[in-house]
Amino acid sequence: MDRISESLKERGYAHVVPPSDRDVDYAAEVGRLGPLLPQYAGELVRDIKPSSEFDDEQFTPYNTKELRPHTEWYEFPELPPRYVAIWAVHAAEGPGGETTLADGYELVASFSPAEQEALAVNAYEWRTDPGRTPERVDRRAERPVLQHHPDGLVLRFSTMDLQVRDELSQRYVAEGVRFFDQHHVAVKVETNALLIWDNWRMLHSRTAFRDHQRHLRRALVGLSVS
Repeated sequence: MDRISESLKERGYAHVVPPSDRDVDYAAEVGRLGPLLPQYAGELVRDIKPSSEFDDEQFTPYNTKELRPHTEWYEFPELPPRYVAIWAVHAAEGPGGETTLADGYELVASFSPAEQEALAVNAYEWRTDPGRTPERVDRRAERPVLQHHPDGLVLRFSTMDLQVRDELSQRYVAEGVRFFDQHHVAVKVETNALLIWDNWRMLHSRTAFRDHQRHLRRALVGLSVS
């Protein structure tokens, strides 16, 4: 966990491949970084795998389509999870299925100080398409793009769910897409491996894949009370 914490601070993410001769309780391990937060159906660990409820034309984690860059939990009024952790029960066989990541703090640094201040002051509406999750979640919140917190800068990003209403927010989305395309890293999480990233900092996405047996599990980690 010390090495994971160091990697999170340095790069914004950590990728862990355990020894092949032992199983790891990843929920318990990442829970050492902070409390696991309930997800849409109240579960602390959520299964992410293709579902027959969704066709491959929709943008949803529950099919095989490529996703667009985003952060998690921007549509909720409370503080977003600090970390997102995923581990593979069954990695996608064949091409695709990589998780892609880019450093959002580098994106923010490309904006002027005055623009950064405006992104931290102006409240924008964030909303989700209720057809994107099995629970048909329909949530929205009014929050700025940037939020200063004693534990660090909170960044929110979405190409679809940020309701663009001025030139600055429009450029933020456009520059975010361009930046992500040019600077992302791709990590294929193999079976029994873990990928965890700083959700306040990193934009993430997923490449398309073909294997409908791909099965990840996801935990959202809040701030440690210690």
